[in-house]
Amino acid sequence: MLTKALPDVTSENSTETPSTLQWVGMEGIALPIKVSQSLERSPLLTANADVFVSLDDHQAKGIHMSRLHLIINQLASLHCDQGTIKKLLDDIVTSQSGIGQASRIRLSFDLLLNKPALLSGESGYQTYPIVIDAQKKPQGYQFQFELTIPYSSTCPCSASLSQQAMAEAIQRTFPESHVDKGELLEWVQSQAGVVATPHSQRSFAQIRLTWTDDPWPEFDSLVFQIEEMIGTPVQTAVKRADEQEFAKLNAQNLMFCEDAARRIKLGLEAMPSVSDYWLKVEHQESFYAHNAVVIDQKSTAL
Repeated sequence: MLTKALPDVTSENSTETPSTLQWVGMEGIALPIKVSQSLERSPLLTANADVFVSLDDHQAKGIHMSRLHLIINQLASLHCDQGTIKKLLDDIVTSQSGIGQASRIRLSFDLLLNKPALLSGESGYQTYPIVIDAQKKPQGYQFQFELTIPYSSTCPCSASLSQQAMAEAIQRTFPESHVDKGELLEWVQSQAGVVATPHSQRSFAQIRLTWTDDPWPEFDSLVFQIEEMIGTPVQTAVKRADEQEFAKLNAQNLMFCEDAARRIKLGLEAMPSVSDYWLKVEHQESFYAHNAVVIDQKSTAL
């Protein structure tokens, strides 16, 4: 008994409305991946993959969708680096039998990092949202990395006003020209000595990097490098000594959103593998009902 060939509408039929389309594909494909990290053993990460191909044949009914799925599935058994992604992008174009010449893979995942406390030796885990956006076009490959980095920011204006309030309170409490050091220290450490505190807020840096053709970075090292640019990364498991040290760290790094953005910008400009960037710094105000924001970019291409 002969088996009938299954119909293939995509290949056998032409479209009713001829036109090219920039990207056609699938979003939200669950996928385990391994990315480059400085750790000796890179753990499996759970990613969502988006995969696309251009539809350049204006007469074609559609793309061969299942072929894209089979190609991106290969990433589960491979190391997710520049060479692997380039090959998959090439395979996506080849799989479409000439109807598309550009391809795109977008991988979204949370990078889970173990972070030590400032002083105590405690440690805890923190996740960082990462996106790898890779494209192949006739002019070549393009790789972009998107990262979101949380940090703490203490307002310089609020700190200055708090210092002034403290000075005025000391003047009222100790009007004499000579102050007993012991009395002053006792007062400062009492409830009465808590005159005013500067306001701080959890803040976020959203960064999009266009990478050169250099090898991809170790993603944990890239995160820590950007945190170092800012100076006040959020903490995980801590003890009181760590919390006090963090308060000192904030006092040493008073910053408006403009200050944080300039620190990041200066750091990105010094990275030779970054050919372009876009950044958004957002201080989620604890004083105001709105957020303070800076948006900047190296070029207008992003």
